[in-house]
Amino acid sequence: MDSEQRLRRHGLRVTRQRLAVLDVLDEGGHPTVDDIVKRARERVGSLSTQAVYNVLTMLDEYGLARKLEVSGSHARFEARAGDNHHHVVCRKCGAVEDVDCAVGDVPCLQAAQSHGFAIDEAEVTYWGVCPSCQTDS
Repeated sequence: MDSEQRLRRHGLRVTRQRLAVLDVLDEGGHPTVDDIVKRARERVGSLSTQAVYNVLTMLDEYGLARKLEVSGSHARFEARAGDNHHHVVCRKCGAVEDVDCAVGDVPCLQAAQSHGFAIDEAEVTYWGVCPSCQTDS
């Protein structure tokens, strides 16, 4: 399903800015807002950073994108949302990759103590050193 159809399916207006941001996210990876702004501007010309933040917030709210907040890094975003996957982060260069759920059932992990919460998701970040940084050592 293309970006325009995804927006319409959620009852959202189709704008050049929204399409540009979605297209950047669809290229894959986990870009920062600055990366998204730069690449979206290549598509639509003038585009404010605030407009990109607004689009990303809306896409996250509607489940069309996912915000990833990795300790020690700027927020990152991805198009892969709603499937309860996890991430691995390089301690040296900050590279981020997706890791599919280890078990496959939501929430993937069972909490030892729920404190009365109805747990429906687990967010796991694996930390290590990526292959490129391993060879640079």
